[in-house]
Amino acid sequence: MKTNEHAIDRALRVIAGLVLIGLTATGTIGVWGWIGVLPLVTGLIGFCPAYAALGMSTCATKK
Repeated sequence: MKTNEHAIDRALRVIAGLVLIGLTATGTIGVWGWIGVLPLVTGLIGFCPAYAALGMSTCATKK
């Protein structure tokens, strides 16, 4: 697996995932908030399968 997420993309995913999981754990939103695990994990590992399937990358291009 090659990293296909930029550092800002990764940070936003981790933050969004933690917020969703936190809101679910406190009962603010329903069980659908556990979907926050997905952006959390992809942000932590730096690889997004959807980006790979679409041939996308937010990483800077190397010259």
